[in-house]
Amino acid sequence: MRQNWCRSAARGTPEETAAAPDGVGSDCSNPRSAVGPPAGNLLLHPGGGRSLLARRRALAVAAALVAIAAAVGVYTLLTGAYELSVADALRVLAGEGDRVDRFIVLGQRLPRVVAAVLIGAMLAVSGALFQSLSRNPLGSPDIVGFTTGATTGGLLVILVSAASSTATIALGTTVGGFVTAAVVVVVAMRRGGAGENLVLAGVALSQTLSAVNDYLLSRATIQQAEVARAWQYGSLNAITWAQVRPLAVAAVVLLPFAIWLGRPAAVLEMGDDAAASLGLGVGRLRAAMVGYGVVLAAVCVSVAGPIGFLALAAPQLAQRLARTAGLTLGVSAAMGAALLVVADLLAQRLLAPFQIPVGLLAAACGGLYLMWMLGLRRTVR
Repeated sequence: MRQNWCRSAARGTPEETAAAPDGVGSDCSNPRSAVGPPAGNLLLHPGGGRSLLARRRALAVAAALVAIAAAVGVYTLLTGAYELSVADALRVLAGEGDRVDRFIVLGQRLPRVVAAVLIGAMLAVSGALFQSLSRNPLGSPDIVGFTTGATTGGLLVILVSAASSTATIALGTTVGGFVTAAVVVVVAMRRGGAGENLVLAGVALSQTLSAVNDYLLSRATIQQAEVARAWQYGSLNAITWAQVRPLAVAAVVLLPFAIWLGRPAAVLEMGDDAAASLGLGVGRLRAAMVGYGVVLAAVCVSVAGPIGFLALAAPQLAQRLARTAGLTLGVSAAMGAALLVVADLLAQRLLAPFQIPVGLLAAACGGLYLMWMLGLRRTVR
Protein backbone atom coordinates (compact mmCIF):
# COMPACT_ATOMS: atom_id res chain seq x y z
CA MET A 1 0.00 0.00 0.00
CA ARG A 2 2.75 2.45 0.93
CA GLN A 3 4.69 1.71 -2.24
CA ASN A 4 1.55 2.13 -4.34
CA TRP A 5 0.81 5.46 -2.66
CA CYS A 6 4.31 6.74 -3.31
CA ARG A 7 4.00 5.80 -6.98
CA SER A 8 0.58 7.45 -7.28
CA ALA A 9 1.89 10.56 -5.51
CA ALA A 10 4.75 10.73 -7.97
CA ARG A 11 2.24 10.76 -10.80
CA GLY A 12 0.14 13.45 -9.07
CA THR A 13 -3.03 11.31 -8.93
CA PRO A 14 -6.10 12.21 -6.82
CA GLU A 15 -4.86 10.00 -3.99
CA GLU A 16 -2.08 12.54 -3.45
CA THR A 17 -4.58 15.28 -2.70
CA ALA A 18 -6.60 13.05 -0.39
CA ALA A 19 -3.62 11.91 1.63
CA ALA A 20 -1.56 15.06 1.56
CA PRO A 21 -2.99 17.79 3.81
CA ASP A 22 -0.97 20.97 3.56
CA GLY A 23 0.93 19.22 0.86
CA VAL A 24 2.40 16.88 3.48
CA GLY A 25 1.90 13.55 1.87
CA SER A 26 3.25 10.05 1.95
CA ASP A 27 5.37 8.70 4.73
CA CYS A 28 7.66 6.99 2.22
CA SER A 29 10.09 5.15 4.46
CA ASN A 30 11.73 3.66 1.39
CA PRO A 31 12.73 6.60 -0.84
CA ARG A 32 13.35 4.26 -3.74
CA SER A 33 9.64 3.42 -3.86
CA ALA A 34 8.85 6.90 -5.20
CA VAL A 35 9.63 7.88 -8.76
CA GLY A 36 9.97 11.54 -7.78
CA PRO A 37 7.84 14.43 -6.53
CA PRO A 38 5.21 15.72 -8.96
CA ALA A 39 5.29 19.26 -10.28
CA GLY A 40 4.69 21.90 -7.63
CA ASN A 41 5.80 19.62 -4.78
CA LEU A 42 8.90 19.07 -2.69
CA LEU A 43 10.13 15.83 -1.19
CA LEU A 44 11.38 16.56 2.33
CA HIS A 45 13.64 14.25 4.33
CA PRO A 46 13.17 15.01 8.06
CA GLY A 47 15.45 12.12 9.04
CA GLY A 48 15.07 8.57 10.22
CA GLY A 49 14.61 7.28 6.68
CA ARG A 50 11.28 9.13 6.37
CA SER A 51 10.19 11.28 3.45
CA LEU A 52 7.31 13.75 3.28
CA LEU A 53 5.71 15.24 0.18
CA ALA A 54 5.12 18.99 0.57
CA ARG A 55 3.30 21.34 -1.77
CA ARG A 56 5.36 24.38 -2.69
CA ARG A 57 2.41 26.79 -2.65
CA ALA A 58 1.26 25.60 0.79
CA LEU A 59 4.75 26.09 2.20
CA ALA A 60 4.99 29.56 0.64
CA VAL A 61 1.60 30.63 2.00
CA ALA A 62 2.42 29.32 5.48
CA ALA A 63 5.76 31.13 5.45
CA ALA A 64 4.10 34.39 4.35
CA LEU A 65 1.48 34.12 7.10
CA VAL A 66 4.14 33.45 9.73
CA ALA A 67 6.04 36.51 8.49
CA ILE A 68 2.88 38.63 8.75
CA ALA A 69 2.22 37.40 12.30
CA ALA A 70 5.82 38.15 13.27
CA ALA A 71 5.77 41.63 11.72
CA VAL A 72 2.49 42.58 13.38
CA GLY A 73 3.74 41.15 16.67
CA VAL A 74 6.89 43.28 16.51
CA TYR A 75 4.80 46.35 15.66
CA THR A 76 2.57 45.62 18.66
CA LEU A 77 5.62 45.39 20.93
CA LEU A 78 7.05 48.71 19.79
CA THR A 79 3.99 50.94 19.46
CA GLY A 80 1.15 52.11 21.65
CA ALA A 81 0.70 54.70 24.38
CA TYR A 82 4.32 54.05 25.36
CA GLU A 83 6.58 54.04 22.28
CA LEU A 84 9.73 51.93 22.12
CA SER A 85 12.55 51.84 19.63
CA VAL A 86 13.88 48.62 18.17
CA ALA A 87 17.10 49.12 20.17
CA ASP A 88 15.12 49.52 23.40
CA ALA A 89 13.14 46.35 22.76
CA LEU A 90 16.28 44.38 21.92
CA ARG A 91 17.95 45.55 25.13
CA VAL A 92 14.94 44.37 27.11
CA LEU A 93 14.93 40.98 25.39
CA ALA A 94 18.66 40.69 26.12
CA GLY A 95 17.97 41.17 29.84
CA GLU A 96 18.89 44.84 29.97
CA GLY A 97 16.93 48.10 29.61
CA ASP A 98 15.31 50.23 32.27
CA ARG A 99 12.52 49.08 34.58
CA VAL A 100 9.66 50.75 32.68
CA ASP A 101 10.74 49.27 29.35
CA ARG A 102 10.98 45.79 30.89
CA PHE A 103 7.53 46.12 32.42
CA ILE A 104 5.95 47.24 29.15
CA VAL A 105 7.63 44.63 26.95
CA LEU A 106 7.93 41.62 29.23
CA GLY A 107 5.06 42.26 31.58
CA GLN A 108 2.37 43.43 29.19
CA ARG A 109 2.96 43.27 25.45
CA LEU A 110 5.06 40.14 24.85
CA PRO A 111 2.80 37.69 26.75
CA ARG A 112 -0.17 39.11 24.87
CA VAL A 113 1.46 38.58 21.48
CA VAL A 114 2.60 35.06 22.37
CA ALA A 115 -0.89 34.18 23.62
CA ALA A 116 -2.46 35.54 20.41
CA VAL A 117 -0.15 33.40 18.25
CA LEU A 118 -0.74 30.20 20.22
CA ILE A 119 -4.49 30.62 20.66
CA GLY A 120 -4.97 31.57 17.01
CA ALA A 121 -3.03 28.52 15.81
CA MET A 122 -4.82 26.08 18.14
CA LEU A 123 -8.31 27.38 17.34
CA ALA A 124 -7.60 27.21 13.61
CA VAL A 125 -6.43 23.59 13.81
CA SER A 126 -9.50 22.71 15.88
CA GLY A 127 -11.75 24.36 13.30
CA ALA A 128 -10.04 22.59 10.42
CA LEU A 129 -10.54 19.20 12.06
CA PHE A 130 -14.23 19.77 12.77
CA GLN A 131 -14.88 21.10 9.27
CA SER A 132 -13.19 18.03 7.85
CA LEU A 133 -15.13 15.75 10.20
CA SER A 134 -18.50 17.30 9.30
CA ARG A 135 -17.53 17.96 5.65
CA ASN A 136 -19.14 21.36 6.14
CA PRO A 137 -17.49 24.83 6.20
CA LEU A 138 -19.78 25.74 9.12
CA GLY A 139 -18.59 22.80 11.20
CA SER A 140 -16.31 24.80 13.50
CA PRO A 141 -16.35 24.40 17.32
CA ASP A 142 -17.93 27.81 17.90
CA ILE A 143 -20.79 27.13 15.47
CA VAL A 144 -21.57 23.54 16.54
CA GLY A 145 -21.65 24.45 20.23
CA PHE A 146 -18.43 22.96 21.56
CA THR A 147 -17.03 26.38 22.46
CA THR A 148 -20.33 27.34 24.11
CA GLY A 149 -20.25 24.12 26.14
CA ALA A 150 -16.68 24.86 27.17
CA THR A 151 -17.82 28.35 28.20
CA THR A 152 -20.56 26.83 30.34
CA GLY A 153 -18.01 24.66 32.11
CA GLY A 154 -15.73 27.64 32.68
CA LEU A 155 -18.58 29.80 34.02
CA LEU A 156 -19.59 27.09 36.46
CA VAL A 157 -16.05 27.04 37.81
CA ILE A 158 -15.82 30.84 38.02
CA LEU A 159 -19.25 31.35 39.60
CA VAL A 160 -19.56 28.24 41.78
CA SER A 161 -16.00 27.38 42.78
CA ALA A 162 -14.61 29.29 45.75
CA ALA A 163 -11.09 29.33 44.28
CA SER A 164 -11.03 29.46 40.49
CA SER A 165 -7.65 29.39 38.75
CA THR A 166 -6.35 28.82 35.25
CA ALA A 167 -6.05 25.08 35.98
CA THR A 168 -9.58 24.70 37.39
CA ILE A 169 -11.08 26.81 34.60
CA ALA A 170 -9.22 24.67 32.07
CA LEU A 171 -10.67 21.54 33.68
CA GLY A 172 -14.16 23.03 33.62
CA THR A 173 -13.93 24.10 29.98
CA THR A 174 -12.58 20.71 28.92
CA VAL A 175 -15.33 18.80 30.71
CA GLY A 176 -17.97 21.17 29.35
CA GLY A 177 -16.62 20.83 25.82
CA PHE A 178 -16.52 17.02 25.98
CA VAL A 179 -20.04 16.72 27.39
CA THR A 180 -21.35 19.03 24.69
CA ALA A 181 -19.48 17.12 21.98
CA ALA A 182 -20.86 13.81 23.24
CA VAL A 183 -24.44 15.10 23.17
CA VAL A 184 -24.05 16.64 19.71
CA VAL A 185 -22.47 13.50 18.25
CA VAL A 186 -25.15 11.23 19.76
CA VAL A 187 -27.97 13.41 18.41
CA ALA A 188 -26.31 13.65 14.99
CA MET A 189 -25.73 9.88 14.81
CA ARG A 190 -29.41 9.22 15.53
CA ARG A 191 -30.15 11.23 12.39
CA GLY A 192 -27.55 9.40 10.31
CA GLY A 193 -24.38 11.25 11.29
CA ALA A 194 -24.23 13.47 8.22
CA GLY A 195 -22.32 16.73 8.40
CA GLU A 196 -25.43 18.91 8.24
CA ASN A 197 -26.96 16.94 11.13
CA LEU A 198 -23.88 17.58 13.21
CA VAL A 199 -24.09 21.31 12.48
CA LEU A 200 -27.83 21.52 13.18
CA ALA A 201 -27.56 19.58 16.44
CA GLY A 202 -24.64 21.76 17.50
CA VAL A 203 -26.44 25.01 16.71
CA ALA A 204 -29.53 23.87 18.65
CA LEU A 205 -27.51 22.83 21.70
CA SER A 206 -25.44 26.01 21.48
CA GLN A 207 -28.57 28.14 21.80
CA THR A 208 -29.69 26.15 24.83
CA LEU A 209 -26.29 26.49 26.49
CA SER A 210 -26.22 30.23 25.74
CA ALA A 211 -29.45 30.55 27.73
CA VAL A 212 -27.88 28.54 30.55
CA ASN A 213 -24.86 30.83 30.54
CA ASP A 214 -27.07 33.91 30.76
CA TYR A 215 -28.99 32.35 33.62
CA LEU A 216 -25.77 31.62 35.52
CA LEU A 217 -24.73 35.25 35.13
CA SER A 218 -28.13 36.48 36.29
CA ARG A 219 -27.81 34.47 39.52
CA ALA A 220 -24.27 35.65 40.30
CA THR A 221 -23.25 38.51 42.53
CA ILE A 222 -22.21 41.78 40.87
CA GLN A 223 -18.51 41.06 41.48
CA GLN A 224 -18.75 37.51 40.14
CA ALA A 225 -20.79 38.63 37.14
CA GLU A 226 -18.23 41.30 36.22
CA VAL A 227 -15.37 38.79 36.30
CA ALA A 228 -17.34 36.16 34.40
CA ARG A 229 -18.65 38.61 31.82
CA ALA A 230 -15.18 39.97 31.09
CA TRP A 231 -13.94 36.39 30.58
CA GLN A 232 -17.00 35.43 28.50
CA TYR A 233 -16.38 38.21 26.00
CA GLY A 234 -13.03 36.70 25.04
CA SER A 235 -10.14 39.02 25.78
CA LEU A 236 -6.36 39.15 25.94
CA ASN A 237 -6.33 42.46 27.83
CA ALA A 238 -5.23 41.02 31.18
CA ILE A 239 -3.10 38.12 29.91
CA THR A 240 0.04 37.36 31.93
CA TRP A 241 2.88 34.86 31.85
CA ALA A 242 1.05 32.84 34.52
CA GLN A 243 -1.54 32.02 31.85
CA VAL A 244 0.81 31.94 28.85
CA ARG A 245 3.19 29.33 30.31
CA PRO A 246 0.61 26.52 30.64
CA LEU A 247 -0.83 27.57 27.28
CA ALA A 248 2.60 27.21 25.68
CA VAL A 249 3.09 23.80 27.28
CA ALA A 250 -0.32 22.69 25.99
CA ALA A 251 0.53 23.95 22.49
CA VAL A 252 3.88 22.13 22.44
CA VAL A 253 2.21 18.91 23.56
CA LEU A 254 -0.97 19.10 21.47
CA LEU A 255 -0.10 20.71 18.14
CA PRO A 256 2.33 17.97 16.96
CA PHE A 257 -0.60 15.51 17.07
CA ALA A 258 -2.02 17.40 14.08
CA ILE A 259 0.75 15.84 11.96
CA TRP A 260 -0.32 12.38 13.10
CA LEU A 261 -4.03 13.04 12.49
CA GLY A 262 -3.66 15.03 9.27
CA ARG A 263 -3.16 12.25 6.74
CA PRO A 264 -5.81 9.79 7.99
CA ALA A 265 -8.28 12.65 8.49
CA ALA A 266 -7.74 13.73 4.89
CA VAL A 267 -8.36 10.18 3.70
CA LEU A 268 -11.58 10.18 5.75
CA GLU A 269 -12.80 13.09 3.60
CA MET A 270 -13.02 10.62 0.70
CA GLY A 271 -15.88 8.90 2.55
CA ASP A 272 -16.25 6.26 5.25
CA ASP A 273 -16.31 3.34 2.81
CA ALA A 274 -13.18 4.47 0.98
CA ALA A 275 -11.36 5.12 4.27
CA ALA A 276 -12.35 1.72 5.65
CA SER A 277 -11.21 0.01 2.46
CA LEU A 278 -7.78 1.60 2.99
CA GLY A 279 -7.56 0.05 6.45
CA LEU A 280 -8.56 3.01 8.61
CA GLY A 281 -10.57 2.50 11.77
CA VAL A 282 -13.25 5.07 10.94
CA GLY A 283 -14.94 5.06 14.34
CA ARG A 284 -11.68 5.39 16.28
CA LEU A 285 -10.43 8.11 13.96
CA ARG A 286 -13.62 10.15 14.33
CA ALA A 287 -13.45 9.83 18.11
CA ALA A 288 -9.80 10.91 18.09
CA MET A 289 -10.57 13.94 15.91
CA VAL A 290 -13.48 15.03 18.12
CA GLY A 291 -11.49 14.59 21.31
CA TYR A 292 -8.44 16.36 19.95
CA GLY A 293 -10.44 19.26 18.56
CA VAL A 294 -12.40 19.72 21.79
CA VAL A 295 -9.23 19.77 23.90
CA LEU A 296 -7.62 22.37 21.63
CA ALA A 297 -10.68 24.63 21.79
CA ALA A 298 -11.17 24.13 25.53
CA VAL A 299 -7.58 25.07 26.35
CA CYS A 300 -7.96 28.30 24.39
CA VAL A 301 -11.29 29.13 26.04
CA SER A 302 -9.83 28.53 29.50
CA VAL A 303 -7.12 31.14 28.92
CA ALA A 304 -8.83 33.87 26.90
CA GLY A 305 -12.53 33.04 26.99
CA PRO A 306 -14.53 32.18 23.85
CA ILE A 307 -13.12 33.81 20.71
CA GLY A 308 -15.32 33.16 17.70
CA PHE A 309 -14.69 33.49 13.96
CA LEU A 310 -11.13 32.15 13.94
CA ALA A 311 -11.98 28.45 14.00
CA LEU A 312 -14.64 29.12 11.38
CA ALA A 313 -12.75 31.31 8.92
CA ALA A 314 -9.06 30.44 9.23
CA PRO A 315 -9.28 26.92 7.68
CA GLN A 316 -11.39 28.17 4.78
CA LEU A 317 -9.13 31.13 4.05
CA ALA A 318 -6.06 28.91 4.32
CA GLN A 319 -7.53 26.38 1.92
CA ARG A 320 -8.36 29.07 -0.63
CA LEU A 321 -4.89 30.63 -0.44
CA ALA A 322 -3.05 27.31 -0.56
CA ARG A 323 -5.41 25.97 -3.25
CA THR A 324 -5.62 22.53 -1.70
CA ALA A 325 -8.56 20.18 -2.02
CA GLY A 326 -8.56 18.90 1.57
CA LEU A 327 -7.23 19.60 5.03
CA THR A 328 -4.68 22.37 5.45
CA LEU A 329 -3.69 22.03 9.10
CA GLY A 330 -0.28 23.72 8.88
CA VAL A 331 -1.49 26.62 6.76
CA SER A 332 -4.62 26.89 8.93
CA ALA A 333 -2.49 27.21 12.06
CA ALA A 334 -0.41 29.97 10.46
CA MET A 335 -3.57 31.72 9.25
CA GLY A 336 -5.15 31.55 12.71
CA ALA A 337 -2.05 32.98 14.35
CA ALA A 338 -1.85 35.84 11.86
CA LEU A 339 -5.56 36.64 12.11
CA LEU A 340 -5.63 36.78 15.91
CA VAL A 341 -2.45 38.88 16.16
CA VAL A 342 -3.95 41.38 13.70
CA ALA A 343 -7.37 41.30 15.41
CA ASP A 344 -5.83 41.88 18.83
CA LEU A 345 -3.82 44.83 17.52
CA LEU A 346 -7.02 46.36 16.12
CA ALA A 347 -8.83 45.68 19.40
CA GLN A 348 -6.11 47.62 21.23
CA ARG A 349 -5.90 50.59 18.87
CA LEU A 350 -9.32 51.21 17.25
CA LEU A 351 -10.80 53.01 20.28
CA ALA A 352 -7.56 53.85 22.10
CA PRO A 353 -7.10 54.48 24.97
CA PHE A 354 -10.05 52.10 25.47
CA GLN A 355 -9.49 48.46 24.51
CA ILE A 356 -12.12 46.27 22.87
CA PRO A 357 -12.23 42.60 23.91
CA VAL A 358 -10.84 40.76 20.92
CA GLY A 359 -13.70 38.27 21.14
CA LEU A 360 -16.21 41.01 20.31
CA LEU A 361 -14.16 42.17 17.34
CA ALA A 362 -13.77 38.60 16.14
CA ALA A 363 -17.53 38.01 16.44
CA ALA A 364 -18.24 41.10 14.34
CA CYS A 365 -15.76 39.94 11.71
CA GLY A 366 -17.34 36.49 11.82
CA GLY A 367 -20.74 37.91 10.92
CA LEU A 368 -19.25 39.77 7.97
CA TYR A 369 -17.38 36.64 6.91
CA LEU A 370 -20.56 34.55 6.94
CA MET A 371 -22.36 37.12 4.79
CA TRP A 372 -19.42 37.13 2.38
CA MET A 373 -19.38 33.34 2.23
CA LEU A 374 -23.13 33.20 1.54
CA GLY A 375 -22.76 35.79 -1.21
CA LEU A 376 -19.83 33.90 -2.69
CA ARG A 377 -21.76 30.63 -2.73
CA ARG A 378 -24.71 32.30 -4.44
CA THR A 379 -22.37 33.77 -7.06
CA VAL A 380 -20.80 30.38 -7.70
CA ARG A 381 -24.21 28.78 -8.15
